[in-house]
Amino acid sequence: MAKKAVKTINIDMTKKPINCACCKGGMGGAYFLGFIGAAVYFISSSVGFWAGVVGFLKAIVWPGFVVYGLLKFLGM
Repeated sequence: MAKKAVKTINIDMTKKPINCACCKGGMGGAYFLGFIGAAVYFISSSVGFWAGVVGFLKAIVWPGFVVYGLLKFLGM
């Protein structure tokens, strides 16, 4: 019987990929700072508990409102 050739693959796990989106976390930090600022603004301007809850939810989705307003302003 003939033996089958086994192909070995050597992978160097110490090298980082050049264009890996998972390695770049700068925008996550910027979004987090924006979230904290928006949460402080919306919660401090609320008059009750449920208005504070709504303010917290607004702080989570505020970038969507910004992009929507910008696209509406540009006429797109």
